[in-house]
Amino acid sequence: METTAAAVVLASGAGTRVGAKLNKVYLPLAGRRVVAWSLDAFKRVPGIGVLVLVIRPQDRELADEVAGEDVEIVHGGDTRQASELNALRHLAPRITGGRVDAVLLHDAARPLVHPELVGAVLARTREDGGAVPGLAADDVVEVDAGHLVAQVPGAIRVQTPQGFRAGPLLEAYEQAEREGFLGTDTSSCMERFSSLPIRWVPGAPENLKITYPHDLVVAERLLAR
Repeated sequence: METTAAAVVLASGAGTRVGAKLNKVYLPLAGRRVVAWSLDAFKRVPGIGVLVLVIRPQDRELADEVAGEDVEIVHGGDTRQASELNALRHLAPRITGGRVDAVLLHDAARPLVHPELVGAVLARTREDGGAVPGLAADDVVEVDAGHLVAQVPGAIRVQTPQGFRAGPLLEAYEQAEREGFLGTDTSSCMERFSSLPIRWVPGAPENLKITYPHDLVVAERLLAR
């Protein structure tokens, strides 16, 4: 039995702040749709054997266009966490059967992720149990009750993909569902319901998230390089 990792690309949000009627992950970017770039990055990582795209039902036609035959499509839920749970339940038979040992979850709105970063997250996930890429956040401060400002030592700006061992990830999300817990991201759910260590992997400055219209312009320029 061959064991592999699965990548889940989350494209089930509306992305309204970008100012387009179309879901932002299907907007054009350097001759392709935004989500097509990250799907291609995962396809180029040898350790990724399963690729899942989580979508809104109304985006099915667009999703079929970018996915192709080797990408599995799953409908998302009302929240990011619900969408992740839907994807994990889709993978559950392969996780419990030992065919999928790690899962990487990635925002479709981060089209400039590169295979090297994906590979680094996967390697650290398999070694330690959990891995999150991020950049040092030197400009993050905290304010105490007296309104005094101080820098937060060791703070990072978290990116995706975030990777975790598949079995504990599935168990944590099922427990979160039973208890009605809603985390801010994948790692917050794992911190609450799993004892797996989560390691930091150096992120990439170009691994930006498309949120506002100017982000598309920046991404286009970076791809042009």
